[in-house]
Amino acid sequence: MNTPLRFEPFLRPMVWGGRQLGDVLGKPLPNGGAYGEAWEISDHPTHASVISHGPGKGQTLRQWMEHQPAALLGETATRHARFPWLVKLLDAWDWLSVQVHPNEADVIRLWPGEGSKTEAWFVLAAAPGSRVYAGLLPGVDEKGLRKALREGTVGDCLHQFSPRPGDCVFLPAGTVHAVGGGVLMAEVQQTSDATFRLFDWNRRDAQGQMRQLHIEEALACIHWNGGPIHPVRARHYPGGADSPSLQPASVSVRQRLVDCSYFSLEYIRYSAPFTCGGSGALQVLLVLHGRGRLWTGEGVWQLAPGSSLLLPAALDALTCHPEGDLGILLSTLPRRT
Repeated sequence: MNTPLRFEPFLRPMVWGGRQLGDVLGKPLPNGGAYGEAWEISDHPTHASVISHGPGKGQTLRQWMEHQPAALLGETATRHARFPWLVKLLDAWDWLSVQVHPNEADVIRLWPGEGSKTEAWFVLAAAPGSRVYAGLLPGVDEKGLRKALREGTVGDCLHQFSPRPGDCVFLPAGTVHAVGGGVLMAEVQQTSDATFRLFDWNRRDAQGQMRQLHIEEALACIHWNGGPIHPVRARHYPGGADSPSLQPASVSVRQRLVDCSYFSLEYIRYSAPFTCGGSGALQVLLVLHGRGRLWTGEGVWQLAPGSSLLLPAALDALTCHPEGDLGILLSTLPRRT
């Protein structure tokens, strides 16, 4: 287990998807259709990720969770029957539905057998006119939201903003949210596919049919006092107004973006070699920008935008060598979970 794990992406066609997963991040889209999600690391019953490189090639994450949970998760292994995260890349070329995810109590009542779903988004690219909707505006209650549902004006009840590359949006379970208009994102979430659609922008398919809504379930899950959700900005993200005009050798950023009971997220940007892994905790490394190489006992692992690696808790510290400078999103499993 003293090696990172890399998996084959599981690509999902979506009505709101596009082609950026292939055109920008190099994912092998199998045809000319619209793809919305690449499941990078999954132990969900819908799909168990398959190891693509190194020891265990061809085996699934489910098999490793069954036979080596302590090596993967460390001291928290007895608390997780499944791998705790679903790590994705999303191409919200069109509009995702306005939706809500359940927390631990609500999912038992409303979707037995599924998991709760707190998640975080990290914006990689955003087209002009794209939007993120995150949280209810102050004063919006159930009566007002039901009225907006009848009138098709749900968007007017939601806090919204124009996303920028480098924005991180933390969405606790119970938050009403949506995104679209050309947003490419990374997502770290609890292992769950539980989504209740509240509103789908009056969208119809080629046969004139609307997607199923789950209005009562969604309303039952909403955290009414959660308020607007504002993004956290990754400092010195490339292309931003605060990005340093420095020589590559001087770039050094490490910033905590999210800290919750399910995961912590850090933005790391270095131009000099740095270490990763060896923390004694489960981590996932996802490349946001730049390129680099990770030196392991199994050889050299190439790092490029959109690539992800699972770093088991039992892994020794490794050295990462940026080529120019390298930005990663590092997810860590809290030991208190």
